[in-house]
Amino acid sequence: MSEILTKSRARNVFYGGSLFFIAIFVGLTVQSHNYIVTSTAAVPLTDEVRLGKHVWEKNSCINCHTLHGEGAYFAPEVGNVMTRWGVLDDPDAAAEMLGGWMDAQPSGVEGRRQMPHFALTDEEKRGLSEFLRWADQMNTQSWPPNDAG
Repeated sequence: MSEILTKSRARNVFYGGSLFFIAIFVGLTVQSHNYIVTSTAAVPLTDEVRLGKHVWEKNSCINCHTLHGEGAYFAPEVGNVMTRWGVLDDPDAAAEMLGGWMDAQPSGVEGRRQMPHFALTDEEKRGLSEFLRWADQMNTQSWPPNDAG
């Protein structure tokens, strides 16, 4: 009786399978890279956006808020907040709206979770609003699933 899976056949299956899945992995990596570059390249990454990202990280906003579904679900999704506020196309109005919101915190409304007061400069508020405008303009494939975030 002959053996179906000899030592040389097993080696060939291993090497052939390994090469096949390495090729699949490389192909998916290239496809992912191309998708990310095309989905985020619509809006330029400016110094204000970088400053806003730094403010976002420095104040750990993601510990309460989500941005495109990533983060904590304690506070509202902010990936589309500029669209919800109707200031996506107006950088000055966006900075003014966000600055007013940040200055009014904590709101003191009974029975409502309170956002702490962050002592941000006008430049930091402007940067944060530009970061949120930049994030709002990404192609998120209809995320969040509803307008309220």
